[in-house]
Parts: sequence; C-alpha cells; structure tokens
Amino acid sequence: MSSSLANSGHFAGRSLSDLASDLRRRRTTAVDLVRHALDAITRLDPVVNAFVTVAADESLTAARQADRELTDGVDRGPLHGIPVAVKDLIMVAGRPVSMGSRHYAGHVAGTDAACVRLLREAGAIVVGQTTTHEFAYGPTGDRSANGPSRNPYDPARMTGGSSGGSAAAVAAGMVPLAVGTDTGGSVRIPAALCGIAGFKPAYGVIPTDGVFPLSATLDHVGLLAASAHDCRIAYRALLPERTPPVGRAPRVGRLDTRPLFPVDARVLHSARTALESSMGKDVLRIPPGVAEELREAFIAIQSGEAAAVHADRLAERPDLFDPEVLERLRSAATVPAWKYVWALRARPRLADAVDALFERHDVLTLPTVPLTAPLIDQRNTRLDDRQVRVRDALLALTSPWNVLGLPALTIPAGTVDGLPTGLQLICRTGQEELLFETAALTVGEPHVH
Repeated sequence: MSSSLANSGHFAGRSLSDLASDLRRRRTTAVDLVRHALDAITRLDPVVNAFVTVAADESLTAARQADRELTDGVDRGPLHGIPVAVKDLIMVAGRPVSMGSRHYAGHVAGTDAACVRLLREAGAIVVGQTTTHEFAYGPTGDRSANGPSRNPYDPARMTGGSSGGSAAAVAAGMVPLAVGTDTGGSVRIPAALCGIAGFKPAYGVIPTDGVFPLSATLDHVGLLAASAHDCRIAYRALLPERTPPVGRAPRVGRLDTRPLFPVDARVLHSARTALESSMGKDVLRIPPGVAEELREAFIAIQSGEAAAVHADRLAERPDLFDPEVLERLRSAATVPAWKYVWALRARPRLADAVDALFERHDVLTLPTVPLTAPLIDQRNTRLDDRQVRVRDALLALTSPWNVLGLPALTIPAGTVDGLPTGLQLICRTGQEELLFETAALTVGEPHVH
C-alpha cells in the first residue's frame, strides 16, 4: 500500500467546535486558519489532487474581515472564520468553474450558488473548489479534466465520486468542512471510502440553485466533515430552522442488504460492529421486488435527465467528453421515454413501501458501500463470488435513498485491510436530528449535543 496522507493536514483531529472555541478565545484567528489550509493544500494536494482552484488572496481578505467582525462583536455562528471547500460544479462568483470537463475550460461563475450564499452568511470562507468526476456523472471520482482525485489512505486508490475532491480534502486535513453534491451517493460514497462523515439532507432542503445539474429530481447538496457531529454543526449553522430538538432516543433497525447487492463480509461486519451492542438488533428487509424497482427507477430517472442536460454537447462536441463519460451519456440517451415516465410515477408507491419500514424504527442502518476503495481505473471486482462492475457496487446501497429523497448520513465504521468502511443511516424526511443522535451512540462519535 502507498504511504497514507490521511489526517496529515492541520485540521486532522480538530473539530468545528474546537476551532470555533479557539477563535473566540483568541487562541487563533481566521487568517491563521486560512493560512493553515493553504499550507496543507500546497503540501498535500500535489499527490491527492483534491483541488481544482485555490483562491488564496480572496480567502485571506475574507478571513481578515471575519476577524474584524469578531473583534467588533459580530459573530455569525460556529462556521464564522472556518475554511471550507466546495465542489467544482457549485458556482462561486468570479471564480473558474469547470464541472470537471473540457467543455467548461476557462468558464467563470457570475454569481454565487445558493449554498455558497448560505456559507458566506454563516461566516465560512470558501478557500477553493474541489475535483469532481466529469459533470458528476460517475461514482468513482477518477474521470475529470483535472485528473483523478486520490484517496488519502492510499493514493493508488480512488476516492469514490463524484464529490471525491471534497472528501479527500477533509480526509487529508486540508479543510475541516466541504460541500458536495449527491445524485446517487456522490457525497456518501467518497466520504465512506475516505474515512469521514457525509450527510445528504432530504431532497430540496439545501437549495441546488447555482449547482450545475446532473439529474434535477435526484440531485442533493450535502456536507462532508470528519465526523457526524461536525456535519450536524454545519447543518444547524446553515439551516437552523430545519433542526428541531429530538427529545427521545432513536429506534434503530438494521437493513438486510441481500435484496440490494452483495457485500464484502468484512465490510458488513465492520458496519454492524460500529453500532453499540444494544442498537440495531431488529433486521428489516426491503422486499426484493421493491429493491429491483428502486434500481430501475434510479437508472431511468438519472439517465433521462442527464441525457437531456447534455443533449446539445453530445451532438456538437462529443470529443470534449472523457470517453467513459461519453459512453455513459450515449447509453443514457437510449433509455425510452416510457421508462422515465414509469419511474416518476412509481416513486410514490416505492416511497410508501419503504416508509412501512419506519413504522417501528426511526433509523435504518446498512453499510454505505459494499467494498473498500478500489484502485484508480479499476472497473470490475468480485463480491460474494460474483463478478460485478465497480460502478454498480458503489451505487447499490446509496442510490435508493436519492430516488426517495430521504435524509442519509454515512459515518466511519472502522477499516478493512487498512482502508476505511462506512455505516449508513437513513431516516424519514424531517427527522434528520435522529440520524445525528444515532451517530452519537456509535463507536467513535462524540456524545455532544
């Protein structure tokens, strides 16, 4: 295994709470934090390739303003003065944004995306934009005009995608918080493979205005941080009205993964043992027919919507696409219209079928991905004595929750052969705090409210 760069940067082991406390006690400044981020990026990014653009001067200017505000008694909350990275298909006014594609070489965003406005209002400092799989159309994170993002635990391995750069930036300790997008697992997959937490709120909660679309009815904006506790802090800071107190202990059930996809037995064991012994004893199962329909619906919806977004580019400049992404888009364009319409109509029925699992349980748990990080460019592997496509494996346990728009959280669940694994938590819309309460009861998460 290659030498690990995980947790090498300044922010390794430093929670958002720690950083906020240090800022307010004058143990550090926002300028110091931004400089630490820039130094870590300079040192680590040549190997990890997490960043496409770094805005050093602009970030230092914003940090000085953040420090002045704190001195003057203006405190915007726990993200005030915190360096943050955003995915390179989220618009940041005046900065280049490429969507990971040669189609947008030299393109500059005119205005901030809505989620960037929320970050700025909360006092966060956007230090740079992170590598994305081209147009976010891939869960491997190794197809980008910027080159592949690399897993800090082993740079020969993929981060997962499509928000691979955001995950790598946090996992390496270059920044304490990053923003990504999640259409079929693109926040949770790289978070799990890189050993950090990733949170996908319910559909539409964090607005997607100013985010380049992949599949408009599946796209979510999500958060990546070292722990679920940090994701919770950031979520509360951005959308305080969405986070009411819980008031009770969550009821947790374990989801049987067999109807969804084969899982490496070691990864499954890691996810199960991440739960405290008193949790997740009940085993629940999605009916096999529902699981299959969820797969079909995801493929039909994502394919139809992605093909529509890129129809003109496919017709006019196919040569500018990465060959693998081009092949996927051409395949997507062959999905018949009736299949797309069927999938949209099937969603309410599939949602009702899964909702029945929540009648006696608040949170469902399962592994986030069924394997550890494959090698960069690896496209096939074996699971449960079956030859499977890496892409299918990475998406299998995360994509159903995008079809249904449900909140989902992945947290670190240990390692297998030195590579991270993830535990995924799912809940009903509006009960996101129960995910964080459950995470606080798992091995390794801080018990902080």
